[in-house]
Amino acid sequence: MRPQSNLEIASARTRVPSHLLHELRNPLNQIIGYAEMLLEGSEGERRDRFVSDLENIRSAGHRMLALIEENFTSFENRTFAAPADDDDEILPESLPVQQEPAALPGVLLVVDDDAINRDVLTRRLTRQGHHVQTASTGQDALRLMREVAFDLILLDVVMPGMDGYEVLRHIRSDDQLQHVPVIMISVVSEMQSVVRCIEAGAEDYLAKPFNPTLLKARIGACLEKKRGRDRENVLFEQLQENYKRLQEVERLRDDMRNMIVHDLRTPLTAVIVGVDMVQSLGTLNESQRELMTVAASGGRTLLAMVNDLLDVEKMESGSAQLQYVELSADALVTGALEQVSTLAVEGHIQLMTEIAPGLPHFSGDEKKLTRTLVNLIANAIKFTRGGTVTVIASADDAQNIRFAIRDTGIGIPHAAFERIFEKFGQLDSRRAGTGLGLAFCKLAVEAHGGSIQVESTPATGSTFSFSIPLVANQPGDFPDEICRRKEGRHHIPDSK
Repeated sequence: MRPQSNLEIASARTRVPSHLLHELRNPLNQIIGYAEMLLEGSEGERRDRFVSDLENIRSAGHRMLALIEENFTSFENRTFAAPADDDDEILPESLPVQQEPAALPGVLLVVDDDAINRDVLTRRLTRQGHHVQTASTGQDALRLMREVAFDLILLDVVMPGMDGYEVLRHIRSDDQLQHVPVIMISVVSEMQSVVRCIEAGAEDYLAKPFNPTLLKARIGACLEKKRGRDRENVLFEQLQENYKRLQEVERLRDDMRNMIVHDLRTPLTAVIVGVDMVQSLGTLNESQRELMTVAASGGRTLLAMVNDLLDVEKMESGSAQLQYVELSADALVTGALEQVSTLAVEGHIQLMTEIAPGLPHFSGDEKKLTRTLVNLIANAIKFTRGGTVTVIASADDAQNIRFAIRDTGIGIPHAAFERIFEKFGQLDSRRAGTGLGLAFCKLAVEAHGGSIQVESTPATGSTFSFSIPLVANQPGDFPDEICRRKEGRHHIPDSK
């Protein structure tokens, strides 16, 4: 009889049914597992006469597994068993197991159709301090998981009916169960299935027979990772709850502020009217008239601040309405300049205009756009002493009208460009104010579907510009991003 070639031997190996290999390995794994546990118990109880026999049983089991691997398993599925004489040598040298402190006990579920396999693994895990329940089928495992909050699932790959992969698929698709880590239990011929399970969301795998050190290390690592995720989830839930409370407090604060500010307008208006009436009597001396003028001016400034605050709050909440009419850029600039002319004279500012000829009419809210121009021009005058402020109107393209206010003032640092448009945003003590004027301008421009920008060089000057579409955005409506700005002051990211 001629000797078999390597190809013939390999072919014979691949013809061995996988279920037969599984059946051969199972009892050997069980023999090795019980022998190892008896060895641990014998050493603890100093029954030395049993130790050598148990070691012989364990070694024989490992040799039989090695023979099965060598003769009946294809190369790509073959394992290379390490010596069985010392538990610490079962892992390859490239993957040493460090002696870690024992993990905190967890509630574990062992899923295996073989009763002896379940018993071996359960007894090992119980010795490590864990609380263990078992299931013999995938259906029983899923039912138990919905009744008990397990910290970890040890799931056999090959089971009749619902196999490990199908059970894993159900776990990962279930909102209640998908956070529970799963370690796959496998033998070598199931390695492709294990890889498939890892890709489907399994946390790790353990090969039969179980090495005690590796079993302890991998279960400890999975439990620690799971507890870390649980802590993160608890913190995230607390953060969300605090965020909701913060939103409620801010809403109450804003409602209270708006109520107070709104109620201020009536008595403030009465004060201004009373001062104006006193001035009109004509019986005041020069000092009295000067004081009354200062009082009236302060009252109007305060009333303007109240109106700014209320208007900004309305636009942020989306409750303000734009009143669209047909507008002329020339007329809009002229009306704004009339309102700030006194400020220019007091500040010794030369006001100039550059209005492009033939600009088309456009749609917009006249009051809000006039107020936007007034705020921007007044700011330019405030920080430009003895210089010039130029108001420019042009068509930047076929779709927009562009307005710009250029000054020769003290300028703005680049780092502050975003902050100055925020509500109550201020640069420094030299430019103290309510911080509402530019916030109003930004909201009003964006409500029209436009945009506002600033360019500036410190000690040289600034240019504020904004564009308004020729066609109305949507009469009466504010863009969603403006309505969301107030809600976006505090943002909580998705936990996932």
